[in-house]
Amino acid sequence: MMGNIGIILTLALAVIFTFIAVAAFVASSANGVQQYLALYKNRFTESANTEMSDMFVTMDPMKLFLLNIVLLVALPLVAHSLFQLWVITGGVFAVCLILPGIIWRKLRNKRLSKLEAQLPDAFLMISSSLQSGASLNMALEDMVKQSQPPLSQEFSLLIKRMKLGVPLEEGLVEMEKRLPLASFVMASSAVRISREVGGNLVDTISNMANTLRRKHTMEGKIDSLTAQGRAQGRFMGALPIFLAIGLSFIEPEAMNQLYTTRVGLIILAIMVGMQVAGFVFIRKITTIDS
Repeated sequence: MMGNIGIILTLALAVIFTFIAVAAFVASSANGVQQYLALYKNRFTESANTEMSDMFVTMDPMKLFLLNIVLLVALPLVAHSLFQLWVITGGVFAVCLILPGIIWRKLRNKRLSKLEAQLPDAFLMISSSLQSGASLNMALEDMVKQSQPPLSQEFSLLIKRMKLGVPLEEGLVEMEKRLPLASFVMASSAVRISREVGGNLVDTISNMANTLRRKHTMEGKIDSLTAQGRAQGRFMGALPIFLAIGLSFIEPEAMNQLYTTRVGLIILAIMVGMQVAGFVFIRKITTIDS
Protein backbone atom coordinates (compact mmCIF):
# COMPACT_ATOMS: atom_id res chain seq x y z
CA MET A 1 0.00 0.00 0.00
CA MET A 2 2.77 2.41 0.95
CA GLY A 3 4.59 1.47 -2.25
CA ASN A 4 1.57 2.38 -4.37
CA ILE A 5 1.24 5.71 -2.56
CA GLY A 6 4.92 6.45 -3.25
CA ILE A 7 4.50 5.65 -6.93
CA ILE A 8 1.42 7.88 -7.12
CA LEU A 9 3.25 10.74 -5.38
CA THR A 10 6.24 10.30 -7.70
CA LEU A 11 3.99 10.42 -10.77
CA ALA A 12 2.16 13.44 -9.39
CA LEU A 13 5.41 15.28 -8.75
CA ALA A 14 6.62 14.34 -12.24
CA VAL A 15 3.42 15.70 -13.77
CA ILE A 16 3.67 18.91 -11.72
CA PHE A 17 7.30 19.49 -12.65
CA THR A 18 6.55 18.73 -16.31
CA PHE A 19 3.67 21.21 -16.26
CA ILE A 20 5.86 23.87 -14.64
CA ALA A 21 8.65 23.26 -17.21
CA VAL A 22 6.21 23.45 -20.13
CA ALA A 23 4.61 26.60 -18.72
CA ALA A 24 8.01 28.23 -18.22
CA PHE A 25 9.04 27.29 -21.78
CA VAL A 26 5.81 28.68 -23.21
CA ALA A 27 6.20 31.87 -21.18
CA SER A 28 9.82 32.35 -22.24
CA SER A 29 8.91 31.60 -25.85
CA ALA A 30 6.05 34.09 -25.69
CA ASN A 31 8.37 36.74 -24.25
CA GLY A 32 10.95 35.99 -26.95
CA VAL A 33 8.34 36.23 -29.71
CA GLN A 34 6.99 39.44 -28.20
CA GLN A 35 10.46 40.97 -28.02
CA TYR A 36 11.21 39.94 -31.61
CA LEU A 37 7.92 41.42 -32.83
CA ALA A 38 8.64 44.65 -30.97
CA LEU A 39 12.13 44.81 -32.49
CA TYR A 40 10.79 44.05 -35.98
CA LYS A 41 8.08 46.67 -35.53
CA ASN A 42 10.58 49.35 -34.48
CA ARG A 43 12.96 48.57 -37.33
CA PHE A 44 10.16 48.44 -39.91
CA THR A 45 8.53 51.70 -38.80
CA GLU A 46 11.87 53.54 -38.55
CA SER A 47 12.96 52.35 -41.98
CA ALA A 48 9.57 53.15 -43.51
CA ASN A 49 9.53 56.60 -41.92
CA THR A 50 13.02 57.36 -43.23
CA GLU A 51 12.28 56.09 -46.72
CA MET A 52 8.95 57.90 -46.97
CA SER A 53 10.44 61.17 -45.72
CA ASP A 54 13.20 60.90 -48.32
CA MET A 55 10.58 60.39 -51.03
CA PHE A 56 8.25 63.10 -49.63
CA VAL A 57 5.49 60.54 -48.96
CA THR A 58 3.10 61.27 -46.09
CA MET A 59 1.72 58.01 -44.70
CA ASP A 60 1.44 56.47 -41.27
CA PRO A 61 4.20 53.82 -40.91
CA MET A 62 1.98 51.84 -38.52
CA LYS A 63 -0.54 51.23 -41.32
CA LEU A 64 2.22 49.83 -43.50
CA PHE A 65 3.41 47.68 -40.61
CA LEU A 66 -0.08 46.26 -40.03
CA LEU A 67 -0.47 45.59 -43.75
CA ASN A 68 2.90 43.83 -43.76
CA ILE A 69 1.88 41.65 -40.79
CA VAL A 70 -1.40 40.72 -42.49
CA LEU A 71 0.48 39.68 -45.65
CA LEU A 72 3.03 37.74 -43.59
CA VAL A 73 0.21 35.72 -42.05
CA ALA A 74 -2.35 35.53 -44.88
CA LEU A 75 -0.19 34.63 -47.89
CA PRO A 76 1.66 31.71 -46.22
CA LEU A 77 -1.67 30.35 -44.97
CA VAL A 78 -3.13 30.55 -48.47
CA ALA A 79 -0.05 28.84 -49.92
CA HIS A 80 -0.24 26.10 -47.28
CA SER A 81 -3.95 25.52 -47.89
CA LEU A 82 -3.29 25.16 -51.63
CA PHE A 83 -0.17 22.99 -51.62
CA GLN A 84 -0.04 21.46 -48.09
CA LEU A 85 3.77 21.65 -48.24
CA TRP A 86 5.89 23.36 -45.59
CA VAL A 87 8.67 24.04 -48.09
CA ILE A 88 6.40 26.22 -50.23
CA THR A 89 4.86 27.83 -47.13
CA GLY A 90 8.31 28.73 -45.81
CA GLY A 91 9.34 30.06 -49.22
CA VAL A 92 6.26 32.28 -49.42
CA PHE A 93 6.91 33.54 -45.90
CA ALA A 94 10.54 34.35 -46.77
CA VAL A 95 9.44 36.23 -49.90
CA CYS A 96 6.87 38.22 -47.90
CA LEU A 97 9.56 39.02 -45.35
CA ILE A 98 11.96 40.58 -47.88
CA LEU A 99 9.32 41.99 -50.23
CA PRO A 100 8.89 45.40 -48.48
CA GLY A 101 12.61 46.13 -48.82
CA ILE A 102 12.53 45.22 -52.51
CA ILE A 103 9.50 47.45 -53.10
CA TRP A 104 11.10 50.41 -51.30
CA ARG A 105 14.31 49.95 -53.28
CA LYS A 106 12.39 49.82 -56.57
CA LEU A 107 10.41 52.96 -55.75
CA ARG A 108 13.54 54.82 -54.67
CA ASN A 109 15.48 53.82 -57.79
CA LYS A 110 12.54 54.84 -59.98
CA ARG A 111 12.37 58.22 -58.25
CA LEU A 112 16.12 58.77 -58.61
CA SER A 113 15.99 57.84 -62.29
CA LYS A 114 13.20 60.32 -62.92
CA LEU A 115 15.10 63.02 -61.03
CA GLU A 116 18.26 62.33 -63.01
CA ALA A 117 16.32 62.74 -66.25
CA GLN A 118 15.07 66.15 -65.03
CA LEU A 119 18.51 67.52 -64.15
CA PRO A 120 19.59 68.76 -67.64
CA ASP A 121 16.45 70.83 -68.15
CA ALA A 122 16.69 72.16 -64.60
CA PHE A 123 20.24 73.41 -65.06
CA LEU A 124 19.33 74.93 -68.43
CA MET A 125 16.52 76.88 -66.76
CA ILE A 126 18.91 78.06 -64.04
CA SER A 127 21.44 79.13 -66.69
CA SER A 128 18.78 81.04 -68.66
CA SER A 129 17.62 82.86 -65.53
CA LEU A 130 21.18 83.81 -64.63
CA GLN A 131 21.79 85.13 -68.15
CA SER A 132 18.70 87.32 -67.84
CA GLY A 133 20.20 88.99 -64.76
CA ALA A 134 18.52 87.06 -61.93
CA SER A 135 20.41 86.02 -58.83
CA LEU A 136 21.13 82.37 -58.10
CA ASN A 137 18.42 82.22 -55.42
CA MET A 138 15.85 83.70 -57.81
CA ALA A 139 16.97 81.30 -60.56
CA LEU A 140 16.51 78.35 -58.23
CA GLU A 141 13.03 79.54 -57.20
CA ASP A 142 11.97 80.01 -60.84
CA MET A 143 13.28 76.56 -61.70
CA VAL A 144 11.31 74.99 -58.82
CA LYS A 145 8.10 76.71 -59.96
CA GLN A 146 8.51 75.41 -63.53
CA SER A 147 9.65 71.87 -62.63
CA GLN A 148 7.74 68.76 -61.66
CA PRO A 149 8.31 66.43 -58.70
CA PRO A 150 10.59 64.90 -57.58
CA LEU A 151 13.13 67.54 -58.68
CA SER A 152 10.96 70.43 -57.50
CA GLN A 153 10.61 68.79 -54.07
CA GLU A 154 14.35 68.37 -53.59
CA PHE A 155 15.29 71.88 -54.71
CA SER A 156 12.44 73.45 -52.75
CA LEU A 157 13.94 71.84 -49.67
CA LEU A 158 17.31 73.35 -50.65
CA ILE A 159 15.72 76.80 -50.99
CA LYS A 160 14.06 76.48 -47.57
CA ARG A 161 17.41 75.53 -46.04
CA MET A 162 19.06 78.54 -47.68
CA LYS A 163 16.34 80.86 -46.32
CA LEU A 164 17.14 79.56 -42.85
CA GLY A 165 20.74 80.67 -43.28
CA VAL A 166 22.39 77.50 -44.58
CA PRO A 167 25.05 78.29 -47.24
CA LEU A 168 24.46 77.00 -50.74
CA GLU A 169 27.58 74.83 -50.62
CA GLU A 170 26.44 73.10 -47.42
CA GLY A 171 22.94 72.63 -48.81
CA LEU A 172 24.33 71.01 -51.96
CA VAL A 173 26.45 68.65 -49.86
CA GLU A 174 23.31 67.64 -47.94
CA MET A 175 21.50 67.03 -51.22
CA GLU A 176 24.35 64.81 -52.41
CA LYS A 177 23.77 62.60 -49.35
CA ARG A 178 20.06 62.35 -50.10
CA LEU A 179 20.57 61.90 -53.86
CA PRO A 180 23.44 59.45 -54.47
CA LEU A 181 23.51 60.14 -58.20
CA ALA A 182 26.78 60.50 -60.10
CA SER A 183 25.21 63.14 -62.35
CA PHE A 184 24.05 65.31 -59.47
CA VAL A 185 27.31 64.92 -57.53
CA MET A 186 29.22 66.00 -60.63
CA ALA A 187 26.97 69.01 -61.19
CA SER A 188 27.00 70.00 -57.53
CA SER A 189 30.78 69.78 -57.38
CA ALA A 190 31.08 71.95 -60.51
CA VAL A 191 28.81 74.63 -59.02
CA ARG A 192 30.61 74.65 -55.65
CA ILE A 193 34.07 74.83 -57.26
CA SER A 194 32.96 77.61 -59.60
CA ARG A 195 31.66 79.67 -56.67
CA GLU A 196 34.84 79.07 -54.66
CA VAL A 197 37.35 80.02 -57.39
CA GLY A 198 35.18 82.80 -58.82
CA GLY A 199 34.59 81.34 -62.29
CA ASN A 200 31.80 82.11 -64.73
CA LEU A 201 28.85 80.41 -63.07
CA VAL A 202 26.57 80.81 -66.10
CA ASP A 203 28.96 79.04 -68.46
CA THR A 204 29.64 76.35 -65.84
CA ILE A 205 25.96 75.56 -65.36
CA SER A 206 25.24 75.70 -69.11
CA ASN A 207 28.12 73.36 -69.94
CA MET A 208 27.08 71.05 -67.13
CA ALA A 209 23.52 70.91 -68.48
CA ASN A 210 24.78 69.95 -71.95
CA THR A 211 27.09 67.33 -70.45
CA LEU A 212 24.26 65.82 -68.40
CA ARG A 213 22.00 65.76 -71.47
CA ARG A 214 24.62 63.88 -73.53
CA LYS A 215 25.20 61.50 -70.61
CA HIS A 216 21.48 60.81 -70.28
CA THR A 217 21.20 60.17 -74.03
CA MET A 218 24.09 57.72 -73.93
CA GLU A 219 22.61 55.90 -70.93
CA GLY A 220 19.29 55.65 -72.77
CA LYS A 221 20.99 54.00 -75.74
CA ILE A 222 22.76 51.54 -73.43
CA ASP A 223 19.47 50.68 -71.71
CA SER A 224 17.84 50.07 -75.09
CA LEU A 225 20.65 47.77 -76.23
CA THR A 226 20.59 45.74 -73.01
CA ALA A 227 16.79 45.62 -72.59
CA GLN A 228 16.48 42.28 -74.42
CA GLY A 229 19.10 40.65 -72.18
CA ARG A 230 17.36 41.89 -69.02
CA ALA A 231 13.99 40.66 -70.28
CA GLN A 232 15.46 37.24 -71.07
CA GLY A 233 16.98 37.08 -67.58
CA ARG A 234 13.64 37.83 -65.92
CA PHE A 235 11.83 35.34 -68.16
CA MET A 236 14.33 32.55 -67.54
CA GLY A 237 14.24 33.26 -63.81
CA ALA A 238 10.44 33.12 -63.60
CA LEU A 239 9.90 30.18 -65.99
CA PRO A 240 10.99 27.38 -63.58
CA ILE A 241 8.76 28.81 -60.83
CA PHE A 242 5.63 28.82 -63.01
CA LEU A 243 6.57 25.41 -64.41
CA ALA A 244 6.92 23.96 -60.89
CA ILE A 245 3.54 25.42 -59.87
CA GLY A 246 1.87 23.99 -62.97
CA LEU A 247 3.39 20.54 -62.52
CA SER A 248 2.36 20.58 -58.84
CA PHE A 249 -1.27 20.75 -59.97
CA ILE A 250 -0.88 18.35 -62.90
CA GLU A 251 1.33 15.70 -61.24
CA PRO A 252 1.10 16.28 -57.47
CA GLU A 253 2.39 12.82 -56.51
CA ALA A 254 5.53 13.13 -58.62
CA MET A 255 6.24 16.68 -57.49
CA ASN A 256 5.74 15.75 -53.83
CA GLN A 257 8.89 13.67 -54.08
CA LEU A 258 10.76 16.87 -54.82
CA TYR A 259 9.35 18.68 -51.78
CA THR A 260 9.12 15.96 -49.12
CA THR A 261 12.12 13.63 -49.56
CA ARG A 262 15.71 14.37 -48.57
CA VAL A 263 17.05 13.80 -52.08
CA GLY A 264 14.30 15.98 -53.55
CA LEU A 265 15.04 18.82 -51.14
CA ILE A 266 18.75 18.65 -51.97
CA ILE A 267 17.97 18.77 -55.69
CA LEU A 268 15.54 21.64 -55.09
CA ALA A 269 18.17 23.62 -53.15
CA ILE A 270 20.71 23.08 -55.95
CA MET A 271 18.17 24.21 -58.54
CA VAL A 272 17.29 27.35 -56.59
CA GLY A 273 20.97 28.17 -56.09
CA MET A 274 21.73 27.74 -59.79
CA GLN A 275 18.69 29.86 -60.74
CA VAL A 276 19.75 32.67 -58.42
CA ALA A 277 23.35 32.50 -59.65
CA GLY A 278 22.23 32.59 -63.29
CA PHE A 279 19.92 35.55 -62.66
CA VAL A 280 22.71 37.46 -60.86
CA PHE A 281 25.18 36.75 -63.70
CA ILE A 282 22.71 37.96 -66.33
CA ARG A 283 22.07 41.14 -64.34
CA LYS A 284 25.81 41.76 -64.03
CA ILE A 285 26.36 41.24 -67.76
CA THR A 286 23.49 43.53 -68.80
CA THR A 287 24.36 46.26 -66.27
CA ILE A 288 26.90 48.58 -67.87
CA ASP A 289 28.41 51.47 -65.95
CA SER A 290 28.26 54.58 -68.07
